[in-house]
Amino acid sequence: MKAPKPPENPPPATTRQIAVAGFRPKPVNDLSPNPPPRHGNQQGSVSCARTEKLLQLFEAHVKVRCTAKVAHDVLHAVRVFLVWLADRGVALPNVRSEDLAAYQSAVMALRRADGAPYSSGNVAHRIGAVKALYRFLFRAGYLLTDPSGVLEYPRREQRLPRGVLTREETRKLVEAPDTSTPVGLRDRAILETFYATGIRASELADLKCADVDSEDRLLRVVLGKGKKDRNVPLTRAAAEAIEAYLRDGRPHVAGATKTLRLFLARRGGRMHDSLLNDLVQAAARKAGIEKHATCHTLRHSVATHLLKGGADIRHIQALLGHSSLSTTERYTHVEISDLSRVLRRAHPRGR
Repeated sequence: MKAPKPPENPPPATTRQIAVAGFRPKPVNDLSPNPPPRHGNQQGSVSCARTEKLLQLFEAHVKVRCTAKVAHDVLHAVRVFLVWLADRGVALPNVRSEDLAAYQSAVMALRRADGAPYSSGNVAHRIGAVKALYRFLFRAGYLLTDPSGVLEYPRREQRLPRGVLTREETRKLVEAPDTSTPVGLRDRAILETFYATGIRASELADLKCADVDSEDRLLRVVLGKGKKDRNVPLTRAAAEAIEAYLRDGRPHVAGATKTLRLFLARRGGRMHDSLLNDLVQAAARKAGIEKHATCHTLRHSVATHLLKGGADIRHIQALLGHSSLSTTERYTHVEISDLSRVLRRAHPRGR
């Protein structure tokens, strides 16, 4: 009697690798594979379930304390960190200081597609999200110790605002939309509001009709960055542009009667940051401006123009909603045009 034929070996299982925000899956023939799990097989379903529970608690905490955009960015950075931990076989509650030091080294070693390193701001954001996670877990009593003290923020580059527009360029940009159409009235009101207040794109998108007092020329920013409210004055041009939009533009937008938002997309939806940036860039092209122009460009421009016009730095801080004066002080840079005039006037050989 013949012996039974042994079963064929099943094909090797394949593992699915996830590429998240700069951490790319390594090729099969990579000579430096991921390190083996630190705790062997101790990272079972119990650890995974606890990690998920802790993440849910942190997510609820962040969404209460931060704006929707900030909460999204922080939670994304934390999930990137969790993917990195999973590759090393380390559960969130079992992380030690040396693991976080290794993570910081991995973040610092990341490179963009063109080989350039990520900015210090990007690195600081990734590190800050992890520090916030462990600080919350420790203070809430879910962990006995906080291992994130080993993490250090990179030194931030002291960069000047990029692409500040001149006063004439700004005038051409805000006057570029065709105000004979409802969309043109909306675009003109948006650009005038950006330049009048230095408001952030996310703050402008969240404005309600009741937040504008065109008679007293006042704009109320509700729950801006840092969950703070502030009142900012409107210029006459901005107040008049908003009045014209509310009278002749907004009523003709689809779904205008179903929402309280001030500025609406063509189909009545929210004006997201990308749509607002596209609007500014289109106006810049129409005005013949070659500089890189975004919503933040107008924010930089109004701060620079106010400072050059003699405004107090603390008044600019209140207008922009900066929590720290050091953030506003970057607008105190001396422009090369001003420096050239001083050189010609004061230097012995300047004339």
